[in-house]
Amino acid sequence: MKTLIVYTSVHHQNTENIAKVMTEELEADIVPTVKAQPGMVAAYDLVGFGSGIYFGKHHKTLLQFAETLPAMTKNRAFIFSTSGDGKKKHHAALKETLVNRGFSIVDEFSCKGWDTWGPLKLFGGINKGKPDGEDLAGARAFARGLKNKP
Repeated sequence: MKTLIVYTSVHHQNTENIAKVMTEELEADIVPTVKAQPGMVAAYDLVGFGSGIYFGKHHKTLLQFAETLPAMTKNRAFIFSTSGDGKKKHHAALKETLVNRGFSIVDEFSCKGWDTWGPLKLFGGINKGKPDGEDLAGARAFARGLKNKP
């Protein structure tokens, strides 16, 4: 299974750390969103899309990249994120865009990440030290599980 991971990681490299663990487990190619080209995803069986969450959505660069993707058929994708609350509910906008481009979403992963956005910065943020070893192990297990998904 040829896999690509496209990610954006801005502040504390929370998402990059998760992406790297998934890349190792899947023996995937990895590219930051700013270096990704829309046409490259067609060469892969599975594409992962991930970033931190900003105002309830994935980072704008990842969302904009997804909007530039050509229509796909039979392409599979997974979505991942790190955020202050670690919830998958923030995946809705990206998921909708990918489905509209013809992707089948096989699974989603989210975990807490160190968040110092806005007023949280005044207090040192929340979830300092996240993602931690347990979160990275969870990301690795998630990626391992993707190998068995149709």
